[in-house]
Amino acid sequence: MNICIIGGGLSGLSAAYMLKNFADIDIFEKNTVPGGCLSSSKAANGYIEDFYHHCFSGDENLLSLINKLGLKDDLEWLKGSTGYLIDGKINPLTTPFDILKYRHLSLTDKFRLGMLTLKAGKINAEELDSITAGDYIEEKCGKSVYSGFFEPLLKSKFGSMSGKVSAAWLISRIAIRSDRGVEGERLGYLKGGYVTLINSLTEEIQSSERSCSICTGLPVTSLEENSSGGWTVNGKDYDAVISTVSPAELRRIGGPDIGDVPYQGAACVTIGMARDVLEGIYWVNVRDEAPYGAVIGHTNFVDKERYGEHIVYLASYFSEMPDPDIKNIMVKDFCSRFGVKDSEINWSIIKTEPYAGPVYVTGYRSMIPGNSYGSLYPAGMFSETNYPERSMEGSVMAGYDAAERIMRDFS
Repeated sequence: MNICIIGGGLSGLSAAYMLKNFADIDIFEKNTVPGGCLSSSKAANGYIEDFYHHCFSGDENLLSLINKLGLKDDLEWLKGSTGYLIDGKINPLTTPFDILKYRHLSLTDKFRLGMLTLKAGKINAEELDSITAGDYIEEKCGKSVYSGFFEPLLKSKFGSMSGKVSAAWLISRIAIRSDRGVEGERLGYLKGGYVTLINSLTEEIQSSERSCSICTGLPVTSLEENSSGGWTVNGKDYDAVISTVSPAELRRIGGPDIGDVPYQGAACVTIGMARDVLEGIYWVNVRDEAPYGAVIGHTNFVDKERYGEHIVYLASYFSEMPDPDIKNIMVKDFCSRFGVKDSEINWSIIKTEPYAGPVYVTGYRSMIPGNSYGSLYPAGMFSETNYPERSMEGSVMAGYDAAERIMRDFS
């Protein structure tokens, strides 16, 4: 049996890992390196993810996979501090004392927000699929909590679609980040970066007795169901296909119509620089008007000695392709806003992904594609395992689920 996997990200590689002794596999990845949104680039020392990543203590399948690949000792649990940039000033929001000092919410607002955070893990998020995040927060916490805290965050992440985002997504987002103490969130990271996970996965897949080819820099341009019940991909016949690309992209290359899931793109600038400008904080959300919604101080999370410099991400999301000069626009704004001289920046790169992830609008639950379409199996960030919030855990599970269905259907 031979299988084609469209997309060499975490879902595609996880599926191949499960199928490596079951069938011959060809993985088509449009980028020059595997990993998808978990790909990495060379930094001054070592590697850094093209899009910021960390994992959570509840990521059972991801953590199990890390263990199976012999990376358990490389996994470390670090503290992720947070802040909010308002009127040019970073407001720390990590410790209880920080929150008490935060002047942009009243004591009553802070109490309501705190109670929501404590209860989030016990709320059935799926029951909130038809309610907007705005309506839910205004009902539970009041209008001032929504307008002064959540609304700017939603706008920075979802732009013009922020008013349509469901409460299911927001509550899930809060709940997944509830593993925290007085020093901040407890988040997982691999020594050497997640490139070690991608490299270990590809090595394990390619060491199989069956044939497994990872074709990087080679997008799928044609997909057609053939007379034998399989699929012809880029001119080659396969018994089954796993597609991890968005439903819109799958339809564009000739695949079946599996629905319309709203997606957004991401532009992420990574900067290597001489000093920290975030006051030691890992994740700074930006409420001020800016061409990015968050500034992530990676080396306020991971020891900067591993890189020999400070590393910062500027994160922006878009529904249409951004300005061709978006990198310079973002870097220039960052330098002006944080008082950074050109001479303090060692290097900078930008990565853009038009289909970075779904937008979890109200009614999203009913938009999730089915498990299979003939011998084509969808698996990706749009999958049920990534509802109502996408994560590395959900992507691993999506790949596993598709692989298990193929093994069941073709055994």
